[in-house]
Amino acid sequence: MLPRSYLFVPGSRPDRYERALASGADAVIVDLEDAVAAADKPSAREALQRWLASRPDGAAPITVRINPPGTAWHDDDLSLARHGAVAALMVPKAERAEVLTLIASRRDGLGVIALVESARGIAACRALAAAPGVMRLAFGSIDLALDLGLRGAGEDDLAPHRAELVLASRLAGLAAPIDGVTAAFDDLGLLTTDVQRARRLGFGAKLCIHPQQIATVHQGLAPAAAELAWARRVVAASASAGGAAVAVDGAMVDTPVLLRAQAIVAEAQRAGGTRSTGP
Repeated sequence: MLPRSYLFVPGSRPDRYERALASGADAVIVDLEDAVAAADKPSAREALQRWLASRPDGAAPITVRINPPGTAWHDDDLSLARHGAVAALMVPKAERAEVLTLIASRRDGLGVIALVESARGIAACRALAAAPGVMRLAFGSIDLALDLGLRGAGEDDLAPHRAELVLASRLAGLAAPIDGVTAAFDDLGLLTTDVQRARRLGFGAKLCIHPQQIATVHQGLAPAAAELAWARRVVAASASAGGAAVAVDGAMVDTPVLLRAQAIVAEAQRAGGTRSTGP
């Protein structure tokens, strides 16, 4: 199943790795970048290497957020790519497509998640999405707002930049992108608002910083019950009509409407359910 939730766990806390995998998140990101102080980065990488070496064959894969190109830790972080239990590397400050392709070439089957969180990254977004080896784009909302010099900006002010990730992903044939974190991890009302916004704008997943965010993310990204019921009526009516014109709920069903309905049904099947309310 395509991940809807990506849970960060600090690389410097190996005691939390297994707990993160048992949290219910669709994917776990062991973070060697922002969650780890500079002085602790070598020891965090070593702890992760030891843990990876101890894992049995067939264990659940993880993603690792490495330190960005140009930092003192980047090259050593890339050594983690050789571990088969590492499914993907998240590359922060993604700005150059050729760098992402080079990282992906470290091992057959290694995916790259490009974390777009700068003005240069937004400007290069379509090239990043099209780079060989890139499996998904992620939106670094907090760092992007800082880079752009936005003062007191709300999440809605970043909508044009979110839209660019959605468009770039679609043009490159990638899965819908991953929305950024909601920093107030204990404010589930705010998280619900953020997830609903992400879904409206075309995102298909969200970065999480605490396990208690996961259920809200999964629920918010699933189709609403009423939306799914409409989609099923459209699909059933179209099938019964055998290609003839048909109306559902007083509106004609043409090809775009049918495709939309089919996409909602498929989305609900992937999500394993619906949500009761919300847009």
